[in-house]
Amino acid sequence: MVNDRLKNLDGNGRRNFLRFTAAAGAVLALDRAKVLDVVSDSAGSAMADEASCSATCRSVSIVAGDGGFAWFQLLWPHTEIATSTDGGFAFHAQGQQIKAKDTDKPFYYAPESPWQGLDKGKRISAFMAGTNQTHTPTPMSAATLGAGQSMLAVLASIQRATPSLLPVIAIDPVNFGAAPGAPDIAKVGNADGLVQLFNSAASQAILSAPKDAALFEAYYKAFLGLNKAAGRSTWARPLRTGKAASNFLGKNLAAQLLPSAQDLSDYGVDGGTPNKLAEIGRALITTAKAFRMGLTQSVIFPAMRDDPHGAFGDMNALKSTVGTLGKMLDAFLTDLGAQQDPACTSRSLADTVVMTVHGDTPKDPRNRNGWPDGTPANSNWLYVMGNGYLKTGWHGGVRADGSVDGFDPSTGKDVPGQSSDMTSAAAGAAAAFAVAKGDMKRVRDFYTGPAIDGIVNVNPL
Repeated sequence: MVNDRLKNLDGNGRRNFLRFTAAAGAVLALDRAKVLDVVSDSAGSAMADEASCSATCRSVSIVAGDGGFAWFQLLWPHTEIATSTDGGFAFHAQGQQIKAKDTDKPFYYAPESPWQGLDKGKRISAFMAGTNQTHTPTPMSAATLGAGQSMLAVLASIQRATPSLLPVIAIDPVNFGAAPGAPDIAKVGNADGLVQLFNSAASQAILSAPKDAALFEAYYKAFLGLNKAAGRSTWARPLRTGKAASNFLGKNLAAQLLPSAQDLSDYGVDGGTPNKLAEIGRALITTAKAFRMGLTQSVIFPAMRDDPHGAFGDMNALKSTVGTLGKMLDAFLTDLGAQQDPACTSRSLADTVVMTVHGDTPKDPRNRNGWPDGTPANSNWLYVMGNGYLKTGWHGGVRADGSVDGFDPSTGKDVPGQSSDMTSAAAGAAAAFAVAKGDMKRVRDFYTGPAIDGIVNVNPL
C-alpha cells in the first residue's frame, strides 16, 4: 500500500529515500527489479520510475580557448551589455535583445541564442568565475572546484556511478585536470576521431558476420544468467558494463555514429561551413548518437579557437557565425529530446544532460573596436545549462560602466566589486550539483567552500 508520506517526499528527503532503498537492496542482495517493486508499493510508481534511472546526468563540456570564448558572449550577453544603446559595445543585436521571462535572475538573449523555446530547465546559468587567461588553448581558471581539482575531472568522477564503456571522451587539445576517483579519458584529434574511437577492431576481424556478433552477445548474456555471482550487488557495475561491451564488441559502431547527410543538414553543416563550426556540429552529432547508445557519460571538446579581434569589422560574417553556432546548439537538444534515455525510460536524453562552456578570455564586452583580449577587472565566467538543478540567469556580471559584480553563492545575491576568481569553486560546484542530480553530499566529496544554496535548486524543476 502506498504511503502518502513517502509518495510526497521532495528535495533531499526524496533523494535520501531512494539512496536508502538502493543501499538496503544491496545489503539484502535483492534483485534490482524487486527493489523497484518495493518502492512502487510503498512510495508510488513515480518514485519507482525515478529510482530506476541513473544517479547522474551526462555532460558536454565545451572549452573555447585561444580567444574563441568571445563568440559565446554574443549568444549569452551580460544584462547591461545586451540592453545598452552604446554603439561601441561588443554586442551585435542592439535593439533586438530578448528578455528571458522565466529565469531566476535577469537574462537576455540575442535573436540567435539557442533553447529559447524549450522548458525553463534549459535556461542558462551564468556565473562570474575564474580569471582572464589570454591566450591558452586549455583554460582552467573558470572550471575548478578548488584544491587543485578541475571541474571536468570532478564531473567525470561523479559520473562513475553510472557505468559506460568509455566514461570520458575528449578532443585535443584538452586539459582534463585531476580529481579523486576520476577515470582515464580517451582522447582523439578531431570530431571524426570520435567516430573512429568506436570502430571496433574485434567487430571487423573476429565478429564481422552479423550472425557471429549476435551469437557472441547471446552467449555472454546466457553466461551471466548461469553465473551465481551475477546476483551479487558487488558485481553490478562490471556486469552492466560487460553487457554493454558484449553488444559493442559485436558491432562496428563507426557506421552508426557517423553523421548522416540529414544530420549535417539539421545542424547547419554544409560544404561552405567554416571548419571551426563544422567541427562543433560534427562533435555534437556524434555525441548525441553515443549518448543514445550508452557508450559514454561525458564528452569534452574545444570550440572556435579563432581569436576574433576583427569580428565586428564584417557584420554579415559575424551574424552568420553566431547564427550557425546557435543553430547547432539548438539542433543538439532537439536531437536529444527526440530520444528516450536508455538509462531512464521515463525521460528523454535532453532531460538528463548538463552542458558547460568556459574559455580563456571572453574579450572586452564593452569594446567592439578590435575586440580587446582584456576584460574588466581581469574577469571571466562560466556558462552552465543545468537542466533544472540550478538557479538561472546572471550571477554577478559586467556592468555598462565597466564595473564588475560577483555573487554570494549562499544567497545568490550580487556582490558589487567582488573579483570573479572568488566564486570559481562555487560555480564549479554548481555544475557538479547538476551532474550529481542534486546530491550535495556527493558534491561535498570535492568542494569545501561556502554553501551554494543560493545558486542551486534543492527541489529540481
